[in-house]
Amino acid sequence: MKILVTGGAGFIGTNLIKRLLQDGHEVISIDNYNTGLKENHQEGCEYLEHDIRSITSYNFINPDVVFHMAAIARIQPSFKNPIDYFTTNANGTLNLVNWCAENNVSLIYAGSSSKHSGRFKNPYTFSKDIGEDIIELYKKHYYLSTTITRFYNVYGPYQLTEGGYTTLIGRWLNNIKNGIQCEIYGDGEQRRDFTHVDDIIDALVAIMDGNHYGWDFELGRGKNISVNEVAKMMDITPVYKDSKPGEARHTLNIDNTAYDVLDWEPKINLEEYLKK
Repeated sequence: MKILVTGGAGFIGTNLIKRLLQDGHEVISIDNYNTGLKENHQEGCEYLEHDIRSITSYNFINPDVVFHMAAIARIQPSFKNPIDYFTTNANGTLNLVNWCAENNVSLIYAGSSSKHSGRFKNPYTFSKDIGEDIIELYKKHYYLSTTITRFYNVYGPYQLTEGGYTTLIGRWLNNIKNGIQCEIYGDGEQRRDFTHVDDIIDALVAIMDGNHYGWDFELGRGKNISVNEVAKMMDITPVYKDSKPGEARHTLNIDNTAYDVLDWEPKINLEEYLKK
């Protein structure tokens, strides 16, 4: 199949493209390289530098399936640039969804598990939630073939390790490597459902291969651990700082739909990953 991956030079997009190429698909990436990296390019994939906010027609690609991974991510930067988050994660999604509906192209959307902490918790969560609303509208009235996925605290190869868009695991691994102090914001008892990117990719591919459209899939291990526990696993002594606004106290996948429909079960746990 001919597959479009938006945000294909980013963390999850890169891992997805590697798998799709291995499976023999023709893959095209669109990325504006705001956080995506050209060193993530995979041989065999066609990379196009575009911003989804300015694309109104994807006829120049004409894919069979779209994996919509493109977004401005992370909670804290969203407080400083809410308009950028909204125009990318909402308006950019609207353009793509409308084109998919008009051209009968299936869409797999990368939502966010932060939805469950409340849509007004922060601008990032709100912008991603609007994206889901757009998809639901088009599914109901314009017969869009689509599935929504929500990721939980993803880590693994190609994760960002520097800058304001890093997640905990990538940032701490980089800090340890470079002798930089690791920090915890709050008391460290906040719990996260850490899910390896390979497990996420298994679920995404299973959705496409099985034509499992019309569903919402929560993609998390179903187990969470505290940030303090992660610090112990990594044998670090962190510095504690004031908690930051907009963050969920706990994340945990309690939905079994992906297990039941996709026969999906995460295989990699964080402690084993860190030992390696």
